[in-house]
Order: sequence, then C-alpha cells, then structure tokens
Amino acid sequence: MNSFGTRYRTLVFGTSHGPFVGCTVEGLKAGTPVDVAQVQAQLDRRRPGQSLVTSQRKEEDRVEFAEGLREGVTGGEPLVAIIRNQDVLSKSYADVARVPRPGHGDFTARMKYGGKSDLRGGGQLSGRMTAPLVVSGAVARQVLAPPGVRFYAHAAQIADVVARPVTPEEMQANVERTPVRCADLEAADRMVAAVEAARSDRDSVGGIIEGTVTGLPVGVGEPFFDSVEASLAHLFFSIPAVKGVDFGAGFRASSMRGSQHNDPFIVREGKVATATNHAGGILGGLSTGMPVTFRVVVKPTASIARPQRSVDLETLEETEIAVTGRHDPCIVPRAVPVVENAAAMAVLDLMYQGGFL
Repeated sequence: MNSFGTRYRTLVFGTSHGPFVGCTVEGLKAGTPVDVAQVQAQLDRRRPGQSLVTSQRKEEDRVEFAEGLREGVTGGEPLVAIIRNQDVLSKSYADVARVPRPGHGDFTARMKYGGKSDLRGGGQLSGRMTAPLVVSGAVARQVLAPPGVRFYAHAAQIADVVARPVTPEEMQANVERTPVRCADLEAADRMVAAVEAARSDRDSVGGIIEGTVTGLPVGVGEPFFDSVEASLAHLFFSIPAVKGVDFGAGFRASSMRGSQHNDPFIVREGKVATATNHAGGILGGLSTGMPVTFRVVVKPTASIARPQRSVDLETLEETEIAVTGRHDPCIVPRAVPVVENAAAMAVLDLMYQGGFL
C-alpha cells in the first residue's frame, strides 16, 4: 500500500523519473491554515544539489497544491500536492532492468512486477519518494505547532565519526550550519571529511540520525498496533535506506539492568516527570510527557561508481556493473528533514486518533 495513517492519511504517488511525485492528504479539518512557504522551506532542506556531500541532481522541488487549498486554508476535501521532476537523466538507468544494481530494489521489483515497473532512478522505490513525505509532514507540523509539539533531528553519526550528545536547542541552532546537518560543529567537520574521502574513493557512507519530539501530552498512542513506537517506526522504515530504529536507550538496554533502565518518577514544576529518560518518552506504547527520543540507522548509499558483481538476468551469467549518474556519497544529511517530517505525520495521526486535537 502507498498510504499511511488512520485519521491523518497520506497517499504518495509518482516515480523518480516520471513527470512528478506527490501526495494526497486526508483528515485535515476545513479551515485549517496551511502556509505554503513553510512547506516549501522543508522541501528545500531535502532537495539535492545543495553541497558537495549530496547528489548534484538539480531539482527545484517546487510544491504545487493542485486541490484542497484556497487562499491559504483547507476546504475539507483531500489536499493534493505535486512536485514536478525536472532534472532526470534516464539513460543512466538503461541496463538496470537486465543487470540489477547491488543494494537497490531493481531485482526485487523486477521479480514482483514481472519487469513492467519503471526502474529509472529506482522508480517508486526511490528516495525521491520522500519528497511527498516531507510535504505531508510539513503540513502536519503546522497543525501541531499551536499546541507546542516540536520536532528536532540531526546527524549523530556519519561513517565512524560520532557526535557528542546534544540538546534539542543545539539541534535547532546548529543543524543548518553545516552541510552534514550535525549539531556538534566539531564533529561535523570530521564528518564532511569522511564523506569526501568516500566520494574520492568512488564509495559511500551511512550514519545515524538522532531525533526528539517535545511537547507531547501524556497518553498519545493507541494500543496495541498503533503505539507511538509502532507508528513512528512504520514511517521511518518507509524511508528508503533506513535499516534500523530504536527509542530511548534502545539496543543499549540489552546491557543494562532493570534498576538502571527504569526511569524513576519525580515531581518537576508541579507535574509528574521522570528523572531519566531511558524509555525515550514512551511507556506501554503511550507518551509519558517526556521528550520522545529515537535513533534511525541509514545505510551507505547503494549507488556507487565502483565496479560490483551482479547477474545478467536475461542470460543468468555473472557480470559486473558500475553505477553511473549523480548520487549522494552520503544520504544522511538529506534524510534529516525527512525523518523530522515523517515523525510529524505519525504524531498528528495519533493525536487525531486520541482526540487530542
């Protein structure tokens, strides 16, 4: 299915090298204000060609609201947004239907769809499809801003360079100050060097995006299958290249004792809080009122210029393929705003489900 959500529902459509990509959003109340400039600002953070550490594909990524928005407010019908594809070089993908690229969905898509799907640029499996996610998330953020829900993320690790722990305030202040979107400015310089080293070696690197959601009231989430973790992880894993997600202490909890991992309840400024936040702001699948914290693992970009082993699917003979075209040596910096806005999609749907809005 190409849709997500129960009360705030998003359907994505299009392909990487087709005429456009876009989304249809349902669930917004009539009269909801939508600032198109704010949506565009989030898209601008995601678009390619902004620095040497990203793809040099030049896409303006101008969002067009074809339906559902009049004079800056919703009319109650579905919101339809389109982003036109402009800078495509489809000839770079002439052979992928026959010789699949390692690390890509070429082989699996050919087997599933019988060779009929559009594989240029990855087709509907491409990272290009995250642009509609950003649009939907950017709209959701505007609905969530008045009650004080905020979203932050940054590159906590690229290759073997690990940033120090940072606060949401540091993320907000520093994330756009470096091309790798790391709030630890000293680590950011070393991350840039790691990306450039991989590029010069015709290779790529991955990393970890760390994020925080603040301002959630207690009790957001719907047991059993629409818990906060389940909803966020569902969307995060829908982002191409994401290979792992954890919350709070996450996988580190495996080496902790219960006495270490349990967050003691305290009173802070007249409200119940926790002294620590190993649970990542979630207990029983419901928000605790503490910041929701998560980490998202992003694999190295699959498209690399180095020769790699593959198979000619017509002859079933082993061969080599070297990927041409314009690709990110590291997708992490462009994925940071995607993670933020995907989180907003999930949170708004849960808050609508729970009657918080």
